Amino acid sequence: MSSENAPSRKRLMLTGIGGLTLAALLVANGLAARTRHDHAVATWTESQSVPVVTVVSPSQNAQGDTLQLPARLDAWSKASINARVSGYLKDWTVDIGTQVQAGQVLAHIDSPELDQQLAQTRAHLAQQQANARIAETTAQRWQHLLATHSVSQQEVDEKVSAATAARADVQAAAADYQRLTDLAAYKIIRAPFSGTITARNTDIGQLIKADDGGGTPLFSMADTHRLRLYVPVPQNYASVIHPGMEVQLTVPEHPAQVYKATLMGDSTAVDPRSGTLLAQFVADNPDGALLPGDYADATLPVAAGNHGVSIPASALIFRAKGTQVATMDTAGHVHLRNIHIAMDLGDRLVIDQGLQASNKVIDNPPDALRENDAVQLADAGGEHAPKA
Repeated sequence: MSSENAPSRKRLMLTGIGGLTLAALLVANGLAARTRHDHAVATWTESQSVPVVTVVSPSQNAQGDTLQLPARLDAWSKASINARVSGYLKDWTVDIGTQVQAGQVLAHIDSPELDQQLAQTRAHLAQQQANARIAETTAQRWQHLLATHSVSQQEVDEKVSAATAARADVQAAAADYQRLTDLAAYKIIRAPFSGTITARNTDIGQLIKADDGGGTPLFSMADTHRLRLYVPVPQNYASVIHPGMEVQLTVPEHPAQVYKATLMGDSTAVDPRSGTLLAQFVADNPDGALLPGDYADATLPVAAGNHGVSIPASALIFRAKGTQVATMDTAGHVHLRNIHIAMDLGDRLVIDQGLQASNKVIDNPPDALRENDAVQLADAGGEHAPKA
């Protein structure tokens, strides 16, 4: 019995040894695969810890640049037309959008009180003229009587003085009559200049109050054959403004159309509230495409400077140490530089201190970037994402 089981035990032992060997090989292979995977992950993680950046080279623009600023358009002439006499609106002849000429009748005011005052002053003037004539005649007669010693010199002087006073009364009455005559002319409201009616705030039968400066004007009008363009220029760019300067402007309602305006003058002073110099340009508007009160974008030409370099505005870093940019050296390390902005052109900046044309400036630098950090270029090769 024992002799028959011996071969079986031997086979069983060999089978167990083979199984253990196979298991050991499988475990060793699994450990090796895990080690290789851990090494790959570590390598990828280390590569990801080095920021990937793009760099730009500062440039010197020999052709100059442009500066875009917000601006507003205003009418060449504009007026709010109020009444100079009280009464009721009799009629109006123009409405909003009407083109009118200088002196054209806009409306009539019915003012019976003023008519009566005018009639009263006319009668008063006639009365004073009659009194003056009789005083003149009396003075002349008494002067003749003085020659015959029929009256005293005192009486003659009194008559002459009365005639002089009567003439003065006539002049005062004439001036009062002329004042009301001129005032009555304002019953007819006329256009002060050629232009367009932009508002009508009255209607027939409405009560009109004279010289109501705080009230709503009867009409508003504007001359838009050319417009004034007002551009607030920041103090840093005040030197850009020069005589004969021409700018381009666009308005939101005509985005594809570019208009031109020529400098008329500037305020020659910086507003302390806004820190800007107000420049005034004139733009021709023969077809009426530009509207007064419109918002506009003005593009000012900026002459090329003899110093300074230009970089994208996206390269700026704002930290406690001030305005900086990050540059990369040949070894792939970061260096932070303090700079001075000579001119802000919107998407680009002109730097006159702290930067050279030979520097490599990091565009859109990461927030966590510090001095002497290692970085790598985005186009330097290598994969930066794990493979499946």
